[in-house]
Amino acid sequence: MSETTVIYTHGHHESVLRSHSWRTAQNSASYLLPYIKPNMHILDIGCGPGTITLDFATLIGPTGHITGLEPSPGDVLVQARETAASRGITNVDFKIGDIFGLEEIFESRKFDIVHVHQVLQHIDRKRVSEALMQMKAVTKPGGIVAVRETDFAAMTWFPASNGMTEWVDTYQLVARANGGEPDAGRRLVSWALGAGFARDKITTSAAAWCFSTPEEREWWSRMWADRTLSSNFKTTALKSGLVDEERLNRIADTWTEWGKSEDGWFAILNGEMICRVD
Repeated sequence: MSETTVIYTHGHHESVLRSHSWRTAQNSASYLLPYIKPNMHILDIGCGPGTITLDFATLIGPTGHITGLEPSPGDVLVQARETAASRGITNVDFKIGDIFGLEEIFESRKFDIVHVHQVLQHIDRKRVSEALMQMKAVTKPGGIVAVRETDFAAMTWFPASNGMTEWVDTYQLVARANGGEPDAGRRLVSWALGAGFARDKITTSAAAWCFSTPEEREWWSRMWADRTLSSNFKTTALKSGLVDEERLNRIADTWTEWGKSEDGWFAILNGEMICRVD
């Protein structure tokens, strides 16, 4: 089995799954929806609690099938299976596996669509094109490799705040210390070309998440305050030696204060890419 080279900066703390469970095919993969047809076979890599996966499952119908893949065992796949059962969705299975071992897990040319959402930013940035090559290898001719990744440097907010700038700078330091690339969204075409996709087989777009209403600000700010102090982000941040407890506490307080701002606004740019497989 291929050695795992994913150091997930966030981990699967409740605060992280809180945001992952919010994601749906509509709010996180709308660029891909026109390509999904009944009877398809789809692989969803880094499926987490499976909310996007299960939305895809409803679109491909009972004669289609989707597989959700996570790199390590844990409660997150238990949650995904329980959610599938509660929704009565049976055309899905969830497996443990690494993005660099796809050819060892699945037969070649098996899937109509191979999808990742917020995954490539966390893997060894020197091997992202290799990961895309693995995805291509298990995609049928005429099929699609689909990618959506955020870009931390392109995130923007109001009111201006030194504390929020300190947060994004700190996150980027920690993510890169883990080997990842937090500004992944802008690099998708470059990585795809490195994987051997012809430029005329690559289609790109961009979309944003925006949090501004009182309810959205409360949810988003509390989630990030909790992530900063309780998730794997804190563990890896301290282990890196790049930050200390004082800075993390200050960042959490900054998030709490931003959430109270009546004029608060936060936007996240996501790069999106469709690659056609020959």
